[in-house]
Amino acid sequence: MKSRNYGLILFCFSLSVFVYGYGVLSYRLNLFPIPLIQHAIKGAEELLQLTKTTVPWYYAETTRQEKSIVHNAVAIEPGLTLVNGVGADRDLTTRVVNTHGQVIHSWDIDWFNIWPDATHLDTRPKSKPGGHILGMMLMPDGDLVFSFEKLGMVRLDVCGKVVWRLPYRTHHSVYLDENDIFWVPGQITRRKPVKGLPNHVPPFEDFTILKITQDGEVTGEFSVFDILKRNGLNGLLYLSTLKSRVTTVTGDTLHLNDVKTFPVSMEEGVFRHGDIMISLRNINAVMVVNPDDMKIRFMTIGTVLRQHDPDFIDGNTISVFDNNNLAPDDDGYHSRIVTISAIDGSVTERYSGDDEQPFFTDIMGKHQYLSNGNILITESRKGRAFEIDQEGEIVWEYFNVLGNGYVSLINEAQRLSTEYDEEFFASRISACAGS
Repeated sequence: MKSRNYGLILFCFSLSVFVYGYGVLSYRLNLFPIPLIQHAIKGAEELLQLTKTTVPWYYAETTRQEKSIVHNAVAIEPGLTLVNGVGADRDLTTRVVNTHGQVIHSWDIDWFNIWPDATHLDTRPKSKPGGHILGMMLMPDGDLVFSFEKLGMVRLDVCGKVVWRLPYRTHHSVYLDENDIFWVPGQITRRKPVKGLPNHVPPFEDFTILKITQDGEVTGEFSVFDILKRNGLNGLLYLSTLKSRVTTVTGDTLHLNDVKTFPVSMEEGVFRHGDIMISLRNINAVMVVNPDDMKIRFMTIGTVLRQHDPDFIDGNTISVFDNNNLAPDDDGYHSRIVTISAIDGSVTERYSGDDEQPFFTDIMGKHQYLSNGNILITESRKGRAFEIDQEGEIVWEYFNVLGNGYVSLINEAQRLSTEYDEEFFASRISACAGS
């Protein structure tokens, strides 16, 4: 019996010596299973590193290095371009750039410095970037007016000093009419039931249209819910319900993302001077409202998908940034710019991406018609602004390249009129240095 135990002990000892010896030899000579173990360790380390350094949604990997591409210099609309987005280290950047991407002027915009006492908010930002800038306007004196998305509205002078702050949750767009009145979307989170809005379960968003003076004072406030109800469109208030026999809704039901008025510089048609246009992304609707009685003069629903930034083209036509948010562009879907007739509802596609020239942003996006007939388009999620001519050919591109293998979000790009030239900013920058 003892001999059997000694034999088993001797076998186990020999096996241990062999395993140890093979382990040392395989490590030195990189024999099986060392390569497999090393591969597993490397994979685990990479997975751990990826988990620790999750890339924010507003950054995307890129191999691109150039910030600007001039495809056709003579076809570009003259003027500098105002661009805002997210920069390196999660900073908010608003820059004036030339066609070569060189920065002529910039504002350092820090939510935490501008609004350290935001008592009008239930929840305040806790980390950079603190919020996004959606909606901006450069004023004749060089001041910058903008909205921190759903946080408040701010006016900075050209030196970056706060002129005023409006403690109202403005967002998405800033439009200045010919009477020097700002028209801006607003939002109020209702945490208690509201009379007249049955089956709206708190918390839900109450969407408002604001009239704001040059001094940051609210002089008018209109409820989008009231507009829909006044026009007998109660059904549009409940499109986000998901239950068969219950029409309760909650949260961001309509998603108001633009407000503009029909300018006196355009000849009237279906639209009249002062008419208010609104965009309701979550119900795929654009409406033009008579400001006197809030009756809807024109409405298109379902023509575009998750749209942004409708603009008046003439008295009978609007143009819309159609995100066409069906899938990522690598699945063959593309965003587009379309015009819609208020006379017969017909839709004309002005520009769309394709396999050779992809163009897609699932959220956000802006477009601007230029005086030479070109269109400046902001492809927000791809960190790109580009200008097309009347034939749809790209004549200029700008990329928010960070220089470390990433491109970052562009909220909006605007071509400035030629009065905002390098001398304009140089004179004001020197004034800043002397103040």
